Amino acid sequence: MSLFTGKTLMITGGTGSFGNAVLNRFLKTDIGEIRVFSRDEKKQDDMRHEFQAKMPEVAEKIKFYIGDVRDIASVKNAMHGVDYIFHAAALKQVPSCEFFPIEAVKTNVLGTENVLTAAIEEGVKTVICLSTDKAAYPVNAMGTSKAMMEKVIVAKSRTVDPKKTKICCTRYGNVMCSRGSVIPLWIDQIRNGQPITITEPSMTRFIMSLDEAVDLVLFAFEHGESGDILVQKAPACTIKTQAEAVIEMFGGKKEDIKVIGIRHGEKMYETLLTNEECAHAIDMGNFYRVPCDKRGLNYDKYFNEGNKDRNPLTEFNSNNTKLLTLEEVKNTIGKLQYIKDELNKTEK
Repeated sequence: MSLFTGKTLMITGGTGSFGNAVLNRFLKTDIGEIRVFSRDEKKQDDMRHEFQAKMPEVAEKIKFYIGDVRDIASVKNAMHGVDYIFHAAALKQVPSCEFFPIEAVKTNVLGTENVLTAAIEEGVKTVICLSTDKAAYPVNAMGTSKAMMEKVIVAKSRTVDPKKTKICCTRYGNVMCSRGSVIPLWIDQIRNGQPITITEPSMTRFIMSLDEAVDLVLFAFEHGESGDILVQKAPACTIKTQAEAVIEMFGGKKEDIKVIGIRHGEKMYETLLTNEECAHAIDMGNFYRVPCDKRGLNYDKYFNEGNKDRNPLTEFNSNNTKLLTLEEVKNTIGKLQYIKDELNKTEK
């Protein structure tokens, strides 16, 4: 972690699942300071006590800042002396954003604008913003707000010297066992003897772990250029297969699965890379890099000088990628620390 030696990292929305994963990964390294920026004092207090208990020798590296990305003054107040930012603050729940779309705009779009404006003014060296597969071909308010967030990120990258502030975006699918995700819900339902609720059995979703989410951000940090969108080549599975894997691991019954139907704003499958992005995406092994379009607003030029070459890649979605089998999903889920801890509770 020599890139972070003695540096100050700020995580917006830092009390969430991603922030916790970063702290677990970084705290025992030679990083100088990690600033947790969020608006929930209770979650901050819980996190403070948790890390004081489990990592007392390095817990003093964490500094907590109460604030809201919607309020640029509070963002700037937390940003003095910051070297790097992981921007994770967001409204992420699809149904709630459907009912309160302007709230999604305030946090996901305007909040990102505030973070980037403050970062540029304060001379932050690198900002990595976290997006979602729902931003590609969005059909719901959450995805649409995240799509606009990505546009803000790319536009901002064009107006700042990348040698002073590099701005990149990561886009990924469902993070298993993150806060508000479905696997913890299923585990609780099995333990309480309740029906295991799924929306639509044939629905497919990309899956990745919190550690992989951190890996993607670090890959963007090291290899991304300003304005890039970085995507991990994640596997996918059907919702039914994922539910059956959890049932087999936690002693539930498949006959207890109850199909409740698609919720507000949900898609049958998600897209990580659109056809349009595939035209110029760069294959980087386990990742795709979508570079920023650096052309200006002189449209006349493009009628005479268009882009003739096109990348042979086609849309990368959760229906045309590798679909994991039941055993593969069980193996993938079984590696998660959350699942190991929950299985230990079950055995006791």
